[in-house]
Amino acid sequence: MSMWAAIAILLPFPYYYFLWTHPQKWVDFCGKSRDPSATMARVSYFLKLIQFVAFFSVSSFTRPPPLLFWPFVVAGQVLNFRYETSSDDYLGNSLGSMSWGSGVADVCRLLFGESGIYYGVRFGKTIPWVSEFPYGYVKDPQYVGSILTLLACLSWIPFQYVLLWCLGYVFMILLELKEDPMTRAKPLS
Repeated sequence: MSMWAAIAILLPFPYYYFLWTHPQKWVDFCGKSRDPSATMARVSYFLKLIQFVAFFSVSSFTRPPPLLFWPFVVAGQVLNFRYETSSDDYLGNSLGSMSWGSGVADVCRLLFGESGIYYGVRFGKTIPWVSEFPYGYVKDPQYVGSILTLLACLSWIPFQYVLLWCLGYVFMILLELKEDPMTRAKPLS
């Protein structure tokens, strides 16, 4: 196992852990001039890029995907995406985003906004609760969808790297299960 690839794959999870467990420090760091969720998103995009570079560095695309590839990718993306839309162009944009695999879904942004995806509730923002499919039916659908998408890549990516990334998602699921509203950040006024 390549040590640098393993570190790169795990890199975002300590960052997410810190933000989940110390949201006030992040809000204070961002100050009044920067939105903590938007700042988190920018850092997360950079960390995700490092993850993908590491993931692709250990991959071998010499074989065609196995039969289970497509059902896993479709199931993973159905959980990551919600296809109801109020915009005619939105379905096309969502299908374009699907090609990036387990990235954060544009449709989820419509439902939650950036603050809903990037810990806005932990940073003291009021985020509306969404219970439409898949959120009312599957626990942590974005994580589950991402895990299914990673499993679909097993024919190209060595098992230990897929397992490592999936364990990172399981860690976050378990961490986010125990959210204490009393530990949420107080917005800076």
